[in-house]
Amino acid sequence: MTWLLDLDGVVWLAEQPIPGSAEAVARLRDEGERVVFLTNNSSARVGEYLDKLQRCGVPATEDDLITSAQAAATLVEPGETVLVCAGPGVEEALSARGAHPVREGRADAVVVGWHRDFDFDRLAAAFSAVHGGARLIATNDDATYPTDKGPVPGGGSILAAVSYASGATAVVAGKPHQPIADLLRQRVDDARIMVGDRPSTDGLLARRLGVPFGLVETGVKLQDDGPADFEPDVVAADLAALVAEQLGRPVG
Repeated sequence: MTWLLDLDGVVWLAEQPIPGSAEAVARLRDEGERVVFLTNNSSARVGEYLDKLQRCGVPATEDDLITSAQAAATLVEPGETVLVCAGPGVEEALSARGAHPVREGRADAVVVGWHRDFDFDRLAAAFSAVHGGARLIATNDDATYPTDKGPVPGGGSILAAVSYASGATAVVAGKPHQPIADLLRQRVDDARIMVGDRPSTDGLLARRLGVPFGLVETGVKLQDDGPADFEPDVVAADLAALVAEQLGRPVG
């Protein structure tokens, strides 16, 4: 069976590993469970995520990772020109899809995702492409992004600017929306549980997939995530505690 784990707020906070998470993943693998990581953060390339996991003490391969950038790429066709208002992870996913990523000019679609160099010029380029007829796609619509110093504006905040300026409504690819659920089902057919820190994304994706939702309290505070109309199936202080509870004995 496969455990689905969010990254930000579950395995790490920004550049800081969350204590006990690496040991929890190792324990799951020792028990014969597969672990697949799901992230709404589309900014980094796959190799960068794998390197970061390794630094956190969690060896992983490309088959162990699904990103919202990959989900967004499923919404474009090979050969299409796609304006990227996002990080290099989106460019990588689009190129793997056979699309042609550009930073300005006319395009068939615009993909918006979280990136630190968003500015007026990036907003203007995205607006112009959408105003010229491009489809608007978002890797995610998360209002905030958790760090070890507290939340910062997320990909949804950047999307709000592009959407408001252009008047367009985006198709959102990441958690909890259908594109990433479809991609996940193509790669995982035996999910046991979805573990995350956001009921609004991880929790709703669990409901969409029909699996239990395990909430950990190491990422976004519930009051910062907005109201949820359901209760998590499991609540734990962190991933280590949740795994210990599910396996029936402490991790480590």
